[in-house]
Amino acid sequence: MATHTPRYSTSRQKACRQCSAAKARCQRRSDNGHCVRCAQRELPCSYARRERSRSPRRDIVHHEGAQLASPFSLTAASFPSPEHGRFAESANEYRDPRLPAQVPNTPRTTISTTFTSDAARSTAVAVLPATRDGPNEDLLDFSSLDLVCPINADDIQNRWIQAYIPVPGQTVKNYSTGVAKFIYRTLKSYAAAAVHGRGILPFIHPKQLAVQHAGSTLTTCLSLVRICANQIPGSQHATPGILQREMTAVDDCRSMYNSEALFAAFQAYLIYALVLFFQLDQDSNRRFRDIMMTLQELACASARHGLICTADQQRARPRWEEWIVTEAKRRTLYVMYLFDSILSTQEGLPTFLGVELHGLPAPANKLLWQAGSRYEWEREYNIHLADWMEGSLTIDELWPTPAELDTSGVVRRGARVDRWLENLDEYGTMLYAIMQCTHAE
Repeated sequence: MATHTPRYSTSRQKACRQCSAAKARCQRRSDNGHCVRCAQRELPCSYARRERSRSPRRDIVHHEGAQLASPFSLTAASFPSPEHGRFAESANEYRDPRLPAQVPNTPRTTISTTFTSDAARSTAVAVLPATRDGPNEDLLDFSSLDLVCPINADDIQNRWIQAYIPVPGQTVKNYSTGVAKFIYRTLKSYAAAAVHGRGILPFIHPKQLAVQHAGSTLTTCLSLVRICANQIPGSQHATPGILQREMTAVDDCRSMYNSEALFAAFQAYLIYALVLFFQLDQDSNRRFRDIMMTLQELACASARHGLICTADQQRARPRWEEWIVTEAKRRTLYVMYLFDSILSTQEGLPTFLGVELHGLPAPANKLLWQAGSRYEWEREYNIHLADWMEGSLTIDELWPTPAELDTSGVVRRGARVDRWLENLDEYGTMLYAIMQCTHAE
């Protein structure tokens, strides 16, 4: 009797995603489920599935055995409605059955680089070509990121103390009533967008969601906050408790997160806080002071893993994944600072300039942030480096002009800001409007 063989034999299987991205020889899956190369590097090892040529479905990203639709297909239908799952039975026991129990990722102890050639990183990137490697060019690998934190991250964690204990060198921000209302309405719109599933928040990069497994902290958050829309009568008082319990769980697992999961936890905790404050009117001063302290601790812990790419310090082009993480992390950090300002203003406490963020890059232009492929991003980044040979605009260049800056320095700064404004997205424009109205001289 003939022995049944699979349609595609082992010898015809393609290389795993990691080896394919690195253009390395793959010895295929072994008994432990990993190929030899991935096992030696402790990398997730997965294989692309063969798709039917006429399949109407969008691409599926496989990550550590989980499947998640492309982030561009995350519409309102992608999230549970308040009636979904067990919510109709008991609001206090809500759990979306599509979300598995959350298991924090195994912590990593080191962050190393996997660049194929270190020498290439010291080359003037303005002449580096954008690479087009075929169908595998956009495979994302957020492990082994080469990032640095150029600031004292502990100052982020201790920011809440400034409202109670004066710190030398701090500058009070005097928000006008109009500016305070503008910040309030902007952050409220972020909370509403999360609750109603309208697009992707401007501090979360679409490619981040492409590699988040279904039970991750961030995807759980984006799904769970949807219960705040069209709440079932009688569940209004239970909903805040559901979100607060999830926030507590996120914080309790902090020590078990690796750098990627820790950043997702920081973003998720911020979204929960925005929804509680702006959508559920949970604005108790004492409660939100505790929430802000925890949020700043998460921000500090995530910042320690890097806020800029090492390649950027060398005026070289980083990996797309490195840029995505650092740009999204800084955007999240700036939103947290705006939220802290609103809370302090409502409590009648002074708000201080975030001098601890001095030197961090201002939000990048929309052509980089909205790039849909690696090739497109690399092309735009080469142009960016050519335009900003002296270094990108930093957030402090939008603050009050230092007294020691002479006339030529003021003119030069103004020209840099004008160049930065040419290609801003809505997020960057919002941030500039706040700082211009607050610090205009």
